[in-house]
Formats: sequence, C-alpha cells, structure tokens
Amino acid sequence: MKLLKFAAIDIGTNAVRLLFTNVIEDDKEVIFKKSSIIRVPVRLGTDVFSNGKISDKSIEKLTQTMIAFYNLMKVQDVVRYRACATSAMREAENGAKVIKKIKKESGITIEIIDGKTEAEIIFNNRIDESLDTKHSYMYVDIGGGSTEITLFSGSAIVASHSFNIGTIRLLNETYKMSEFSSLKKFLNEIKNKYKNIELIGSGGNINKLLKISGKKEGKPLPVKTLKTVSDLIKSYSYNDRIKILGLNPDRADVIVPASDLLFKIIKWSGTQEIIVPKFGIADGIVKQIYFDYRRNGNSLIK
Repeated sequence: MKLLKFAAIDIGTNAVRLLFTNVIEDDKEVIFKKSSIIRVPVRLGTDVFSNGKISDKSIEKLTQTMIAFYNLMKVQDVVRYRACATSAMREAENGAKVIKKIKKESGITIEIIDGKTEAEIIFNNRIDESLDTKHSYMYVDIGGGSTEITLFSGSAIVASHSFNIGTIRLLNETYKMSEFSSLKKFLNEIKNKYKNIELIGSGGNINKLLKISGKKEGKPLPVKTLKTVSDLIKSYSYNDRIKILGLNPDRADVIVPASDLLFKIIKWSGTQEIIVPKFGIADGIVKQIYFDYRRNGNSLIK
C-alpha cells in the first residue's frame, strides 16, 4: 500500500478553502480520503461586486492566507496541489495583479477558471459512476458569486452553464435581473427536454441545510423537508443563527439567499428532491491533479 497527500485550494467569493486528501493506492484500487479542510472567510465578493476590484485589506488577508496554506502544504508533505479562483477573482479589475503579488510572496500559483472549467472539475468527482443511467441528473453548485449548473444524461454532460447569481451578489443586491431570466429559460428548456430530472446539490450552504435537516449524506432530501429547514433558519435572527444554530458569521447571512435561490431552481426545473453528496470543486481538483500526477509524476511543492 502507498499513501500520497494532495491538496486543493478553492478561492471562492465568500471564503477560501484548503483541502487535504490522502490518496491510498494498492494493487486493487485507489481510495480518496479527505484528511482535513481549512476554511478562511476572505469575502472577496463584497469588494468586487460593489467596487469592481479587491481592496488592499482583502489583498493582504488573502496573501497571508496563501502564505499559511503554502507552509501547511509543505509540512504535510503534499506532493502536488492546484489553486483555483472563481467568480470574484474573474471579475476583479486587479485580479491579475493580486495573483502576481501572491505568487511572489507565497510561492502559490493561482489559476482563474471560468464556469466551463468549473463544470469539468466537478465531473472529475466521477459522480457519473454512481448515477442511474436511466435518469437525468442536474448538478447545482451555488457559490458566492455564481451558480454552476451541469446536466448529466446517460453518464455524459449534455448541458452546462454558469450564471452570475450567487449569495454575495444577492445579499448585497449587486446582481442583474437578466441573469434570473436566463436561468429560468435554461431550466425550462431542460425540464421540457428531459424527464424525471434529479437534482444534486453542492456548496457550503446546501451542505449546511442538509446537516440541519438531520438527513444522511447521499440520501435524497425531499423538497418539503428542505422547506421546513429553510423556514426554521429564517425564523431566527442573524445573531440567533450564530448562537443557537451554530452557524459561522459568514454563513449565517448568506444561507437565506442561498435557500431562496435553491427553491427557484427547484421550481423552474420541476425537481421533487435533492441529493447532497457533500463534495465540491476542491474534491474534483484533487482527483484531477492525482491522475495528472500519475501521468507526469512531477511535484509542485518545493
């Protein structure tokens, strides 16, 4: 048996995450086992969606986070990593400048990826292997700046789109109504073409809704149950969501617009339940770099 450690950095709109994953190899199979995850609430979207660029304060916070992440990867003997930035960094006027600064001060190379690349990374989770090919599945990832929707049918991606609607945009009212119109049209077209669509949900807010519901990971969560959980959360004030429900401060505010957006997606797509497997872009990154490592064998941690 051989054990290798890989890392994925997901620089999102609401938070930055570092995922460590142990990859266990033996003669029969390869097992991916999450080791630990570190989440830092660097809310880049608040700056970008309001002012068009990342503030000096946020740049410094992100830089220090990346320095810490690099040192953690080094002491954990990580053989390879990949750092990806999504919606907020994509739209920031000074995004390239920030990435250059972080590379110089931390040694970490950051890639800005588009919605299509996000969908490809998601597909690297190999979710098609556990799906019933007789059904169509719609993967929904609600982030802080964008929502990624990917439709699987017959174990293949048949449609994929990224919409500039996310929890930070909704919270700060920095979204365009035209994006909702595009989302509704996209989902209606899917509903009319594909029958019995099952929804697979991803993202920190959807995972938290599952946890509060008490349902097991991977088990279908009925819309009725989801509505009960959403109404419960809304019945608490922001402070009580932190004190009583135990939500992080940067989760307690965005979970409400996240659930509202999720219900719109459910309504427009005609789905009746949601499956929450609790994996995201970071998990896909790990699988992608592992198979690339096996092909090329080079390490990015010096």
